[in-house]
Amino acid sequence: MPSYRYLTQNALTGDILAWDLPLSGVEFGPELNGPGSLTAVVEPRLAHLARAQLDPGNTLIFSERDGTLLWGGIVWRADPEGQQLRVEAAGVGSYPHRRHDLHGNLNGRGPYVNADPCKVIRDVWAYCQEQPDGDLRVVVDSTTSKATVGTTAEPYSVDWWEAPTLGQVIDDMTAVESAPEWTESVAWTGGKPATRVRIGWPRLGTRRTDISFTSGINVAKTVAVEYDADSYAQVVVALGAGEGRSRRRAIDAVRDSRLRLEHLLELPSEKGNDRLATRARTERTARQVIGEVTEIVVRDHPAARIGSWQIGDDVRVRVHDQWSEFDGWGRIVGWQLKPPTGDEQEQAVVQLQRADRFTYGG
Repeated sequence: MPSYRYLTQNALTGDILAWDLPLSGVEFGPELNGPGSLTAVVEPRLAHLARAQLDPGNTLIFSERDGTLLWGGIVWRADPEGQQLRVEAAGVGSYPHRRHDLHGNLNGRGPYVNADPCKVIRDVWAYCQEQPDGDLRVVVDSTTSKATVGTTAEPYSVDWWEAPTLGQVIDDMTAVESAPEWTESVAWTGGKPATRVRIGWPRLGTRRTDISFTSGINVAKTVAVEYDADSYAQVVVALGAGEGRSRRRAIDAVRDSRLRLEHLLELPSEKGNDRLATRARTERTARQVIGEVTEIVVRDHPAARIGSWQIGDDVRVRVHDQWSEFDGWGRIVGWQLKPPTGDEQEQAVVQLQRADRFTYGG
C-alpha cells in the first residue's frame, strides 16, 4: 500500500511548518491551464495543532506519495465544518488571479507586438514575484513557441487603469491561435519542495500507447457517455468589444453533413480581431463533438500505474456498459488522487476531453 504524507510551508519565508500534517478525506490533483486543487479535513482532536500550520493565504501545502511530491499549492480556506476543520487549497497558478498590474504593461515589459505568449507568461510571473512579499519561488519553463500575440496595429497592452488581474493576462496567452499550454509540477530541491510552472508547445503531454483505461480492467467507475447536442455547434459567432455596428465580430463555420447549429460566444472585453477569431475557432472545434467520456475512476493497475500519466496525455479509453460501447482517445485535462482510507483502495478520478477537440500549433 502506498504511503502518503502532507507538508506545509510558510509561503513568504519558505520555512517548513509541518512535515506530516494529519489529514483525512484527501483529494488532490493538477489540471490543464489551471492550478488544480486539494481538499481535506482535520479531525477535531487535532484541529488546535493544525491551525498554526494552515494559515490561509500564507501557507503552501504539498502532497507526497512514496517519497515523490505529486502536488502543491496555496491554502485558501481552513474553516470549521461541523466537528471538522475543512481545508481547501489551489495550485500556485491561483495566485496571479489575486494580484493586479499596478504599474502598467507589467512594469514596462509591454506593450507586446508579435510577442511569444510563452514570454508573456514568464513576464507575468517575473512581475508578480518581484513585488514586495510576492515571491513564491516559482520557476517557469523557458519554453518558446511560434505563436504570437499583439500586432503593430493592435499591440497587446496591460493598462493599469483597468486593473486587470495577472491571472487574466495568463488566460489571454492560452487563448491565442496555436497557444501554449501550462500546468504545474512539484519536486524536492535542496531538501525543500519547489514548484514549477510547466509550459508546453505545441502541446503538453503526448499520445500514449503504453497505457490505457478500460472497463473491467482498471476502470472502476465512469460517468455515462455523453451524447449531447445542446452544446453542439459547427458555427460559432464571437462578439467582442464595442457597441452597435462597431462591435467586433468573428464567425467560424464548417459544413459537416449535419443540421446547422449555431452558438453565440460573448466576449465584451475582447478588443483584438485576431484573438476574437481564434477564440471563435477554438470554441467551434470544442463544440463539434458528440459522444464523449468526461470522467472515469481508475485503480492502480499495470495497464496504467498511478502517476504514470501526465496532464495533456492522450490515452485510449474503452468503456462498455448497458448503453454504450465507447472506444476512443481521451485527453487528460485534470485528475484528483484519492489516497486509500479504511477498506477503500487508492483511486484516481480522471477528467477527460475527446482528443479531437484540440488543435495544436507546429
